[in-house]
Amino acid sequence: MPTNWKLVPPAGEPFIIRGLQRDAITPDLTTGVYYEYDLKRTLILLNHKGRQVLFTISKQIDKSNVGKKGFILGNDSDWNYYYSGVPGSAKTGLGWVKSYIYDFFSVGVYVESGSSPAMVRSGVFQWIRAGWSGINFVQTDHIIKGMKRFARNSKAILESPNLPPANQIASTYQRLFVLPKSDLIKRYTALQQARQSLAVLSGKIGTNEIKKQDPYTSTPKEQIVEELMLEYFKITLGKSSLLGKKVVLAY
Repeated sequence: MPTNWKLVPPAGEPFIIRGLQRDAITPDLTTGVYYEYDLKRTLILLNHKGRQVLFTISKQIDKSNVGKKGFILGNDSDWNYYYSGVPGSAKTGLGWVKSYIYDFFSVGVYVESGSSPAMVRSGVFQWIRAGWSGINFVQTDHIIKGMKRFARNSKAILESPNLPPANQIASTYQRLFVLPKSDLIKRYTALQQARQSLAVLSGKIGTNEIKKQDPYTSTPKEQIVEELMLEYFKITLGKSSLLGKKVVLAY
């Protein structure tokens, strides 16, 4: 993206990117459920009265994979999560549910403020239908909590003085992506073991729930790199990482 992105001049045509995106979300604040689903994405960059404006449009293609039980480990701002791989919910009384996100639509608007130093004002609009047995159980406050969570984390990243330049982030991703799959699996296994140990220490799972060692050979390379990149962001932004710096940065 950084190599393709160009600022639009005052009389320039909007710059539009369309594509498909696979999303895997972190455990929900209300239910602890996490999902995977496919989106159609459109990004539109335009110039409005001398200011850069970005529109992001997302539309879910089909219903999600079945929701699975997950846990937030410690404070949500630490970005540590446990993914059980087991369908259900961590919320008491809902461990049995087989839930889905049936539909999701989102529009984000990001407007350059024109002030000095440069700032961005944003607004996000979301619609979601999720539940089980075809019934929507989403409430307005669930959506608002999720949007506030997104805004809080986005602000923490974008306003951090430690945020690396875009080209440095891209080069780190590429350095990880070109590693042999066996090397990536070794790093990914260490990450999963660290998450599992933290889940036991925090009382989210018992020792009898520790998963049998998975070889992770069927885990998509893109997923492995994305999860390692989260640890990279933790390190660069000054948070505690579950892995050592050398493991994450592929030294």
